[in-house]
Amino acid sequence: MSKHLPRIAVLGSGSFATALIKLLGNNNAYVGWWIRNAESALHIQRFRHNPRYLTDVELNTEHLAIDTDINNVVEDAEVIVLAVPSAFLKSALEGLTVSIKDKMVFSAIKGIVPDENQIVGDFMHEKYGLPYENFGVIVGPCHAEEVALERLSYLTIASQNAEVARYMAEQLTCDYLRTSISDDIYGTEYAAVLKNIYSLAVGICHGLGYGDNFQAVLVSNAVQEMKRFIKAVHPIRRDINGSAYLGDLLVTAYSQFSRNRTFGTMIGKGYTVRSAMLEMNMVAEGYYATSLIKKVRKSHDVRMPIANAVYKILYEGQSPKKVMSKLAEKLS
Repeated sequence: MSKHLPRIAVLGSGSFATALIKLLGNNNAYVGWWIRNAESALHIQRFRHNPRYLTDVELNTEHLAIDTDINNVVEDAEVIVLAVPSAFLKSALEGLTVSIKDKMVFSAIKGIVPDENQIVGDFMHEKYGLPYENFGVIVGPCHAEEVALERLSYLTIASQNAEVARYMAEQLTCDYLRTSISDDIYGTEYAAVLKNIYSLAVGICHGLGYGDNFQAVLVSNAVQEMKRFIKAVHPIRRDINGSAYLGDLLVTAYSQFSRNRTFGTMIGKGYTVRSAMLEMNMVAEGYYATSLIKKVRKSHDVRMPIANAVYKILYEGQSPKKVMSKLAEKLS
């Protein structure tokens, strides 16, 4: 790895991408930034603010190389951070012609790639030939808004290659952000996907008027459901109560910044899926994950009543009140 200033590129311009850009820029790293929307790119270069996400955050544009051509950004970089919604990853990368096989690639995506029904690591390995030892995952528990506000936060960097994980951890660590490393790329990726589904369930119950007592039971059952699924998919020794698993679930289920909880609350209050999406004007990863996880678990004999309840509400149009009432009878 180069001993010079790290040439890191972030792909995506949403909330977490913007928070990472601020963090990496302030750490004096040279940061490339691919932004698909030309108007947003121009606005950021002129006014040092993202006009669509985290609009109050001032960005150190002197350390940024902003470009709307993904190949320019990727070619110059040694390290790539993927920070686009999982539902749009394929379209974001469809114009990529530069090889990434010899680069380090980190996913800050909390979802499954549609059609292939793969977590990001598997998708990048099969589609782009990226060696697993060059891949890593950036997971919480933390929300972009609090990182941008410089509130003390924690990130876990997971990679099968400890050197790769430590490298990214060093680039992200600062006064207000602590990092730890892990070798569990499968468990942390799937946990990041599942916690969005369970956050939707919490939001739906909140919208229906369920109180804190019930939601505590719901989340504790969600932890066990997450444990069953991850163990079935990738059975290694792990502590599901760690911050990368349970911690990420808790912050997503309870935080005011959680778009999945907000989306679920709207559904519980009677919004249709489409109307909730239009009003939020942001992607709730849990919506897509709910359908994709159902397909993934077809090949695994795993009992997932909470994820199944969310699917019935979002994709089968069943009554949130009736579905959650039936679910409540199965919880303990």
